[in-house]
Parts: sequence; structure tokens; C-alpha cells
Amino acid sequence: MDVGTIIFIVVLLVVMPVGVLMSMLPLAGFLGSLIGRNSDRENTTDDGEPNEYLALSESNPYDD
Repeated sequence: MDVGTIIFIVVLLVVMPVGVLMSMLPLAGFLGSLIGRNSDRENTTDDGEPNEYLALSESNPYDD
């Protein structure tokens, strides 16, 4: 087996998938922030107070 073939295989199996996954990182962060902001807005009452779902999600179950 030639050294160039081994390098080519390593690039195809390791470098390319990692590069594709890392290129999607900013998009995932942007979409996550939009989803979080939208769910916080939907889980408030008319006067701006958090409803029971938002209060429950931000509560600490281990705090007595």
C-alpha cells in the first residue's frame, strides 16, 4: 500500500466528517437560540410573568 493511499483514506474517514460536523456548529447554535427564545415567549402569561411550565423548567428539583 502506498503512503499517499493511506493519507487519502485517513482524510476521507477522519478529516472530512469532522469538517462537515464543525461547519454546521454555527447553524445549530443559531437555531437553538431561536427555538429557546420562542419557547420562552410562548410560556409567559399576558402580563409577562412565566407560566407554570417555564417556572417548572427553571426550578431546581434538588433545592429544599
